[in-house]
Amino acid sequence: MKRRILIVDDDVKIVELLQLYLEKEGYGTLVAYDGFTALTLARQKRPDLILLDLMLPVMDGLDVCRILRTESNIPIIMLTAKTTEADMLLGLDLGADDYINKPFSPRQVVARVRTVLRRAGDVHEKARPEVRVGDLVIDFAAHQARLKDVPVHLTPKEFQLLETMAKEPGRAFSRLELLERVFGLDYEGVDRTIDVHVLNLRKKIEPDPAQPIYVQTVYGVGYRFAEIDE
Repeated sequence: MKRRILIVDDDVKIVELLQLYLEKEGYGTLVAYDGFTALTLARQKRPDLILLDLMLPVMDGLDVCRILRTESNIPIIMLTAKTTEADMLLGLDLGADDYINKPFSPRQVVARVRTVLRRAGDVHEKARPEVRVGDLVIDFAAHQARLKDVPVHLTPKEFQLLETMAKEPGRAFSRLELLERVFGLDYEGVDRTIDVHVLNLRKKIEPDPAQPIYVQTVYGVGYRFAEIDE
C-alpha cells in the first residue's frame, strides 16, 4: 500500500512539482491549497506525512500544525519562505518534525520525506521493552509514554528524542549527537532545535519543567535521561 503525502501550499506550481517527484518515488499524494481544506483532509484521509506551507489562505500553516498536534502524531514538514530563527523555532515549538526553506530542490524534499517516514516507522515497528522511572513509563514497542498511567501526547520527534536518551539512562548526550540521531546527519535546522524539543518534552512529562527530574541538563554538554534505580 502506498504511503500518502498531503501537500499543502497555495502555489499551484509548487504543488504540481512536488506531486511529480513524490509520485515518481512511489508515494500517493493528496493536495490542499488552504489551511481549512488541509485540516479536513488530514482528519478524513489520515495521510502518512504532511508537507505544510506556513503562509496559507483561510487558515495559516501554524494554526493547522497547532490543531493537528492536539489530535494526531502525523509527521509534519513545514515549508516556508520565512527564514528567520523566530519563525523556525515557532514551527518546531508547535510540533513540526522538520523545516525546509523555500526555494528548495524537490529532490531535497523527497529525501526529507523519506527520512522522516523512515524514522517514524522505525519507532513504531521495533519492539523494545519499556523503561520505568518514578511515575514515568516509556513503552518503546507501543511508541507511548505514560505519566501516572495516563498516556502523554508526544510528537514523533519528541518521542524519538526521549527514546534515544532513555535507552542509555545516565549517559550525557551532546546537542549535536541528539540532532544527528533524531533529525539525521543532513539536517539543516537551527542551532536551538534540540533545546526547543527538550523544552516541549519537559512541559509534557516533568512535574515541574523548571526543575526537571527525567530529562536533565548536563551543563556544557547537553542532556541526559535520569539514571534508573535497579
